[in-house]
Amino acid sequence: MRNASIHVASLLRGEEIYRSELGSLTRLTADNFPILRGLSIKRLTLSPGAIREPHWHANATELAYCTAGRALVSVLDNGSNFASFVVSAGEMFHIDSGALHHVENIGDTDAEFILAFRHERPEDFGFSAALGAMTDSVLGNTYDLPAADFAKIRRSTTAKLVVKRDGDPEIPSTAHFGDPHHFAIEAMAAPVDSPVGSARTAREQYWPVLHDISMYSLRIREDGMREPHWHPVTAEMGYVHRGSARMTIMDPDGTLDTYTVNEGEVYFIPRAYPHHIEVMDTPDIQLLIFFDQPTPGDIGYRASASAYSRQVLAATFGVALDELPELPFTPSDPLIVTRNNPLEPTDSP
Repeated sequence: MRNASIHVASLLRGEEIYRSELGSLTRLTADNFPILRGLSIKRLTLSPGAIREPHWHANATELAYCTAGRALVSVLDNGSNFASFVVSAGEMFHIDSGALHHVENIGDTDAEFILAFRHERPEDFGFSAALGAMTDSVLGNTYDLPAADFAKIRRSTTAKLVVKRDGDPEIPSTAHFGDPHHFAIEAMAAPVDSPVGSARTAREQYWPVLHDISMYSLRIREDGMREPHWHPVTAEMGYVHRGSARMTIMDPDGTLDTYTVNEGEVYFIPRAYPHHIEVMDTPDIQLLIFFDQPTPGDIGYRASASAYSRQVLAATFGVALDELPELPFTPSDPLIVTRNNPLEPTDSP
C-alpha cells in the first residue's frame, strides 16, 4: 500500500510558524498541501498561562475543536458585541472572519486545539502588530492619552502569536454561561449511532452560527466501516485524532488512490469524489472531519442501489438479472456499516 498520497499530509510535521516553551503553532495550507481548496488547518498548543494573542482572520471563518486542556476564549464581533466563554476537551468554538479573538490556557496542563479555516490560505492579523502599525500620536488620539504614554511600548508590525500571562487568569462570571460561539459537540446525543460507530455533528441544524463550515466527530470500531459515499457539493478535510485507517478515493479519470492515514495526519477529498474509510490495526478511530458547507450533503452507495430497479442495476453492472446480489432496500443511508468481511489486501505497491 502506498504511504505517500497527494490527498494526505501530516499536521504534526506541517509548517511550523511558532514554537517555544509557551506552545506551538503548525499549519497546512495550499502552499504545503496543494490539493486543499476552500479549507485549511492548524494545530495550536498552549502551555499553562500561555495566550494566543488577540488576532483576527481577514478572509476565513474559523472552526476549532479542543482536544486537551481548558481555555478561556474571548470574541469581539462586529458592532462591539463581546463574549467570553470557557472551552474544555471535546468542545468547540466558531469565529467569524474579521472577528477579534484570543485563546488563553487557564488550566494546569497543556491545551491543544485543531483549527479549521474556510480558506486554503487564511490571512491573519495580530493585535500587537496592528498596534505597531500606528504612531504614538495616532494611538494617543485614539485612547485620549498623551503620545508619550506609548513610547515605552516596544512595537513591531510582526505579530507575537503566543504570549505569557502574568498572575492568575481573570475569568468573567458570564464565561460559564452558554454562548452562541461555543458548542459542546461530544456532550450531544449522536445523530448517527450504531453498535460499530457514531457521528456527532456540528452543523447549522444544531449550531445556528455556522454559515459556511461544519464538522463531524466520527468514531468507528474495527468491526465497522464508513460506507463508500460522496458529498455532492461539499469538500471534506479530515484530521485523525486517534487510530489509523485505510481510505480509497476515486478521481474522475478512474484513477484510484488507496492510502493509510495515521494519528496527526490530515486528508482532503474534493467535492463529489467517491471514497470510504476502514479502520486498520487499531481497536477504533476518531476523525475530526471538516466540511466547506454548513450542512454537508451525503450520497452513499447503499441507498444509491435502492434508487433503481434490478433491471437497471443488472444492466449497469453488466451481469445477468439472476446474478445480481439481493441488495437490501435502503431508503436512508446508515453512514456507518458493520464490517462482516475481512480487510482485503491492496494491489498498490
